[in-house]
Amino acid sequence: MSDQAQGLRNLIKHQGVLQEKMTRIIAVTSGKGGVGKSNFTLNFALTLQKKGYKVLIFDADIGLANIDVLMGITAKYNLYHLLKKEKTIWDIVHTGPNDIQFIAGGSGFNDLIRLTEEQLDYFADQVSQLNGHVDFIIFDTGAGLSKETIKFILSAQETIVVTTPEPTSITDAYAIIKMVHAMDAYVQFRLVVNRVVDWKEGRQTADKIGMVAKQFMNLDIPTIGYVFDDISVSKAVKKQVPFTIAFPDSAASKSLGELTDSFLRNEAPTDRQGGTMKGFLNKMMRLLKQ
Repeated sequence: MSDQAQGLRNLIKHQGVLQEKMTRIIAVTSGKGGVGKSNFTLNFALTLQKKGYKVLIFDADIGLANIDVLMGITAKYNLYHLLKKEKTIWDIVHTGPNDIQFIAGGSGFNDLIRLTEEQLDYFADQVSQLNGHVDFIIFDTGAGLSKETIKFILSAQETIVVTTPEPTSITDAYAIIKMVHAMDAYVQFRLVVNRVVDWKEGRQTADKIGMVAKQFMNLDIPTIGYVFDDISVSKAVKKQVPFTIAFPDSAASKSLGELTDSFLRNEAPTDRQGGTMKGFLNKMMRLLKQ
């Protein structure tokens, strides 16, 4: 009888832990377009999902929303329908390959900066329902420093900056880090170097950004890893199938798997807003109402 009682207590405790599960909020950005940011976001999310985590991608790129295009899916509803109160948050959550969940981008993000306080509160209430529903929400932001992109970076728990070894990409990645750091010194950046020829090139690229960030901002930027330049990636884009699904044994897929393992080995950054989803929404609402 005592064993049964202990088993019941353990079950209740386990259920309580599940109920208290917090969703980790990540923004993915880049200093310039054309570095493979959205493709990285999609395949990073799929790799996390393959490792047993539930992930939702939130396409927050106003001008070039294309997460659904990369999957060959036409999303019936997007953020616009939520903001107009035509649909709930659950109506605009779509399912892609391997059960990845996503919210399609669109004109809705332009409307975010013109909403009334009542509409903003409705938006926050709806999005807050996602807390605990998934382990990660990954916001694929626009490239560069639009006002909307900055709001997501400042609000998220952590920001992954995607760059390539090209000098212009390195310069622009550093520029976005520098500008955001000047606005909020507590924003936590992590770096991904995409399209590298080998590990040496990836490390050299990361070291360049890390060195100047340390020298001029006294800022440490951990590198999560590198993704190999691989013809399979462009083939997958043309097929509208994520490359980790179309070519799971490719160099790009294998390096992304190692990158994801590295990401998961490191503890989540301390949430400076006190509660991941709640802190994210509180900060976001303050910024949008300014």
